[in-house]
Amino acid sequence: MSSLVDHDFQFPGQTSVYKGKVRDVYTINSDFILMVASDRLSAFDVVLPQGIPHKGQVLNEMAKYFFESTADIVSNWHIASPDPVVTFGRKAVPFKVEMVIRGYLSGHASRVYSQGERNLCGVSMPNGLKEDDEFPEPIITPTTKESIGAHDQDISRESILSKGIVSKDDYDQLESYTKKLFSRGQEMATKRGLILVDTKYEFGKLKDGTIILIDEIHTPDSSRYFLKDGYHERQKEGVSQKQLSKEFVRQFLISHGFQGEDGQDVPELSSDWIKSVSSRYIELYEKMTGNSFTPAESSDIPARIENNVRNFLSQI
Repeated sequence: MSSLVDHDFQFPGQTSVYKGKVRDVYTINSDFILMVASDRLSAFDVVLPQGIPHKGQVLNEMAKYFFESTADIVSNWHIASPDPVVTFGRKAVPFKVEMVIRGYLSGHASRVYSQGERNLCGVSMPNGLKEDDEFPEPIITPTTKESIGAHDQDISRESILSKGIVSKDDYDQLESYTKKLFSRGQEMATKRGLILVDTKYEFGKLKDGTIILIDEIHTPDSSRYFLKDGYHERQKEGVSQKQLSKEFVRQFLISHGFQGEDGQDVPELSSDWIKSVSSRYIELYEKMTGNSFTPAESSDIPARIENNVRNFLSQI
């Protein structure tokens, strides 16, 4: 199976390009951007050496689905998708924080909790919880937004405000949007037999000062899902929850001695493992949206993207 790992596109009107961990962002005529969702896979802020077939398409099409389903809560940057892995949208100045919200003690929060910590990003976590238990109410645990190759860092609301990273008025708005988006995401997940465990949102500001939702939303890269059926029984029995998220990638790497620390080598990724990751992404897309996944033509992915984008730009 083919995958898009890296390619330097030259689009009409292109003024700059930024390559992130898994997405490449091309600025068009200074006011718009084209975001190409590659098949790169990152974990612990490290980009793994092999691409995952269809991953970019899954993320792009799922993000579009959720952008359209949450636009009544907050406007977003999405305008059109000229190719299955490309989004064309409004350019905004990103806030330098990621708004992470957690409904359950899972992932990073669970790892911190197991070390005896009861405070995460300035937010208290109650005693007596076990991994994957639900919090009394969702907690917001922001992180800094670092450049590629650097680890995002936990940060508290108080530090964000005291350091002037985000103004109080803007941060209050980000928190409000985060809570409403998460609530909507949980409602949508429940209808599909899933639990939205935690997720992150990124926001930006347009020239006129309007705050919009950017990047992606409720995808397997930014969110963790459990299967709803049997959740309480598994918790009572102390059995691991059935997940549809990228956490299984992190757990695979942890089991092979890799957590992105200096001096650690990425373990060998077999072709069977790569296929299994691809299947997991497709499974979540179909489970979450109720739509069948149709893989895009992949004999020459860069040529397909170039052709579709050029045709789109020529008509706007």
